[in-house]
Amino acid sequence: MKITVVGSGYVGTSNAVLLSKDNEVVLLDVVQEKVQMINDRISPIEDAMITKRLESGTLNLRATTDKVDAYAGADYVIIAVPTDYNPETKHFNTSLVERVIRDANEYNKDCTIVIKSTIPVGFVASLEENNVIFSPEFLREGTALQDNLYPDRIIVGEKSERAEIFANLLVQGAEKEDIDVLFTDPTEAEAVKLFANSYLAMRVSYFNELDSYAEINGLNTGDIIKGAGLDHRIGTQYNNPSFGYGGYCFPKDTKQLMANFEGVPSCMIQAIVQSNETRKNFITDRILRNSPSTVGIFRLTMKSGSDNFRSAAIQDIIQNIVNRGVNVIIYEPTFKDTNFDGIPVINNIDEFAEMSSIIVANRIEDEIAKYSDKVYTRDIFHTDS
Repeated sequence: MKITVVGSGYVGTSNAVLLSKDNEVVLLDVVQEKVQMINDRISPIEDAMITKRLESGTLNLRATTDKVDAYAGADYVIIAVPTDYNPETKHFNTSLVERVIRDANEYNKDCTIVIKSTIPVGFVASLEENNVIFSPEFLREGTALQDNLYPDRIIVGEKSERAEIFANLLVQGAEKEDIDVLFTDPTEAEAVKLFANSYLAMRVSYFNELDSYAEINGLNTGDIIKGAGLDHRIGTQYNNPSFGYGGYCFPKDTKQLMANFEGVPSCMIQAIVQSNETRKNFITDRILRNSPSTVGIFRLTMKSGSDNFRSAAIQDIIQNIVNRGVNVIIYEPTFKDTNFDGIPVINNIDEFAEMSSIIVANRIEDEIAKYSDKVYTRDIFHTDS
């Protein structure tokens, strides 16, 4: 089959690589630099497995900025473009998704369109087009292809032959055997994505609040979490304290779900969002409790192995510190400019450490091990989940 994937972020690139093992895949993007990177077999995102697959030369994959070339003859068009949450409208901004749907149908009326971007509950049902399916994506940044090769489940929001064909394409590309495949109506599939991510955000917030309690009371966070996690019903996933959840999905998905709960009796969904803000304020207070003259921020990325700065909790903490009139510097080796939003970026680790009264690290890495006496972190288990 010919499959067109629109968008070369984590979702789009990982799906393109997955499906191009057995199909002709064209990745469409408006950014020429990303298109050139893919055609040169260079990954536009930080993902070791994607890099390896691209370098192997075994994929039937190419990228283009040409809509006619991309859409013509495509059996399936996969939409993987951003849908940021708009706090004023309390709704995802789906304008890019809608534009792709219009373009795909303009150039190819016979294609089936599969939305992988996160969308509001009820979006597909509201469309006039009848060739659109929603299939939620459950990927982690840095391991997007691995999560596609070994998925917990595949969900397609339509009960039809074309939905089954698409699900089989994903199963064919995966390496895991006996994958659970669920077909639902579109609105239920949209709800699955928001509820699943909000549950994980709730779990992150729960262990962060546990850590706040332990830190204030001088208790050993790690021992408490280990003891609780030995109960198999609780387990050990998403239990490592952090400065707050962030990234592409959790912040916007929890806010969208909270907005969807208007008129529904509830407390918990709103509490997830509020807990994350409370955690960031608590971390700010702990950083500043000894009145440091210069706060050094070690890395802007959300987690190790990621190149994503977007919605990382550390950025809100930086703003909190700046608002209190305290000097801030940043160490971020992936950032090439000398300042980030007006804050100096020092990319010599020794110079950075020398200038910092305290080094703030959401996640510990070997680079700062020798400066441990200056480091403030809540990274108990040195994992990203």
